[in-house]
Amino acid sequence: VALVLCRRFPGNFSLIKLHKNKNLPGQTCEDCISTDTRMAATLKLLKPLKYQTFCSSFVYSTTQSVAYWNMGKSRWIGGQDPLEHSSSSHPARNVKNFSTIFAQRVITSSSALGDLEFSKASSAKSSTLLPGSLSAVSVNEEDVEVFDSFAGTRVFLQLRPEYQLHSYNRCETCQTLSVSEGKLILHKVTVYQNNLQPEVISDYFCKLSSLPSEQHPVLLSSASFALLCQLSVKNIQLFHVPDLIRILKAFVDLGIPSSHPMLHVYESRFCHQVWEMSRDQLLLVADLWRNLGHKVPRFLKIFFSYLNLHWKDLSLSQLIHLIYIIGESRQVPQDLMQKLESLILKYIDSINLEEVGTICLGFFKSSSSLSEFVMRKIGDVACADMQHLSNHALVHILKMFRFTHVDHVNFMKQFGEIAPQRIPSLGVQGVMHLTLTCSALRFLDERVMNAVAASLPPRVAHCRSKDVAKILWSFGTLNYKPPNTEEFYSSLINEIHRKMPEFNQYPEHLLTCLLGLAFSEYFPTELINVALSPGFVRLAQERSKFELSKELYTLDGTVDIECPDYRGNRLSSHLQQEVSTRLWNLARKDMTSKPEFLEALYLLETMLGGPQYIKHHMILPHTRSSDLEVQLDANMKPLPFNSEVTPTEDVAKLRLKNVGVSLTDDLMNQLLKGKARRYFQGKIESETGQLSIELGKNAATLLDGSPCNVTDRLGNISMAGLCTVDHGQAPVVKLAIQLTNKNQYCYGSRDLLGLHSMKRRQLVRVGYHVVELFHWEWLPLLKRTRLEKLAYLHEKVFTPVF
Repeated sequence: VALVLCRRFPGNFSLIKLHKNKNLPGQTCEDCISTDTRMAATLKLLKPLKYQTFCSSFVYSTTQSVAYWNMGKSRWIGGQDPLEHSSSSHPARNVKNFSTIFAQRVITSSSALGDLEFSKASSAKSSTLLPGSLSAVSVNEEDVEVFDSFAGTRVFLQLRPEYQLHSYNRCETCQTLSVSEGKLILHKVTVYQNNLQPEVISDYFCKLSSLPSEQHPVLLSSASFALLCQLSVKNIQLFHVPDLIRILKAFVDLGIPSSHPMLHVYESRFCHQVWEMSRDQLLLVADLWRNLGHKVPRFLKIFFSYLNLHWKDLSLSQLIHLIYIIGESRQVPQDLMQKLESLILKYIDSINLEEVGTICLGFFKSSSSLSEFVMRKIGDVACADMQHLSNHALVHILKMFRFTHVDHVNFMKQFGEIAPQRIPSLGVQGVMHLTLTCSALRFLDERVMNAVAASLPPRVAHCRSKDVAKILWSFGTLNYKPPNTEEFYSSLINEIHRKMPEFNQYPEHLLTCLLGLAFSEYFPTELINVALSPGFVRLAQERSKFELSKELYTLDGTVDIECPDYRGNRLSSHLQQEVSTRLWNLARKDMTSKPEFLEALYLLETMLGGPQYIKHHMILPHTRSSDLEVQLDANMKPLPFNSEVTPTEDVAKLRLKNVGVSLTDDLMNQLLKGKARRYFQGKIESETGQLSIELGKNAATLLDGSPCNVTDRLGNISMAGLCTVDHGQAPVVKLAIQLTNKNQYCYGSRDLLGLHSMKRRQLVRVGYHVVELFHWEWLPLLKRTRLEKLAYLHEKVFTPVF
């Protein structure tokens, strides 16, 4: 590391660090200069004084890099590495006349670099050489799989003339500069380099950027152009804001590589100009950096600080463009996003459909949420004219609904009507986002899912590993099998095999695939064997940015139950125990915070005779949710199996006192009709109010004079815990009581989602009878009398299961 102290102003020093990296195998010296040189500079710029200079060894090495970023096989004379002659390697060298030295060296170098040699031959390879080109291959416009994400997200900029004030238009018409004029300009740069004024340098950049695009690669490799870049860096303090913007535009037009060190110097200069620029200029500069593909976190940080004070002055076009910039940069202070949300509401009636898509994409990419109120407003705007909503805008809006989990019923209904016709013309990445949104919102529309399943097999080769994973997950989560199930799943499973190298790079995607398949009862054992292998488990834990232990555990537990013939890899017992403990702690905390669960648990304990007759635990820990277990003997009597709350030797001594009233047919009819309140009001109000006593007395009111003889409409079934129990007998029926909630079902239906359906399937496989306390039945009962709740639970537990 070479440190250079460069005095630019009286009493002010700039510290510059230049890092030199070693060449990688197969890397040329020029590649090393253009791609591996890293610079971190701290520039403390003061207001201009009577004189300004910017002389440092960094400028010298930087402009050398400019001359050599695209030289191909060109070399310095004698084959020497240009870094060996960089003054950064010699801090003590006198750099007073480095501009003249540099000019002499580049002029006496190889003839290929002496003058700009324009030729038609260069145009043949310009598509691959031009660094700033969006695509090096001509594409068929009818190929729906080809989508230019850069151009596609900027469509909104063409919809209002105001955007032209603060955005860069690559298609902007300008007078083309002839080859001869370009040669003349470069000649002037070489001859008059010491006398060029800043505005002249800016003008030269602007004119040279107007050369035919096929000549740009040759221009970028010209020593004269490198000298022009060096002069711009040397005089950067003298440029006014319009000049800096013109140069930055020229960089975009010419395709300056985004990794070039010279751009860091320009970013630093723009950082010190933020407070002197207008909002249009700031947005334009941010947009130009976006076009260059060069990240400017320092500039944006200062820009956002400025906007925190002036956000109320943003016009509609400035607001939308700013949100686009924020999304592409992926960075923003959240307090600013809250202010921008209020501006969205201000302009909501004037925003067009494409701009709605831009808002959603910007907030989504920056991981910034929108309130439910704003999302419903956005949904209303989209619903008003959804037929004219572009595919890309539709996908962007769906992404934001997925992120915020807002259920806009009208939007999803209209989406279900237009999506099937659009899916064939939508690329697989768009199809993936569409399908993933449906699963995240629990929205099952068979027309949409059938269209996805029908369109995917012929073009499955276009899927990335992420697309395969999210699509399989979505179908599995929604627990839906399309008409072409076998073709659909076989094509995706085959694609997983073909893309295993990619899945090794993104292990989370393979686990997502296999869990989605498991929900749908597909178990490709050869892939499961790979996923549970020690090497892949280690890869998943070390290389993935996600915590994948739970996914591995769920897959392992599922295979244990549903693939009895599987003899492949399994998780270690240590990892199983570790994840099981973690999941139980989460599940217990979640359930015990829900009043509806606590009410059910207390009433079941009361009805059955005590906590020893019921156990709250995870029967299948890998399914990530807990259960209430009850065991019944051959006579349908509950067994006190929960030794965690009652010592075994004390179980035989348990008896319930014979207190209460007779449970007659008339009384049960009143209970079932909701008329028991008056009958028992006096008894309940006369009690002390203590919870345990109240529960006991309410349970007692359901008893007949004989503790083992209940004659109600449910049949002659014994109440739990009322008779002497033979503790040694094995249970005949094991009940797994499930307290459901709406998030376990598809939206607006009573169809279980994939994970919960799989759990119930596996409970049956291991010998349990599943008892559902449906949320649409139990939650309304919470407002009814305790006797009505007990009657409901009694019927659920003791209804014959055979």
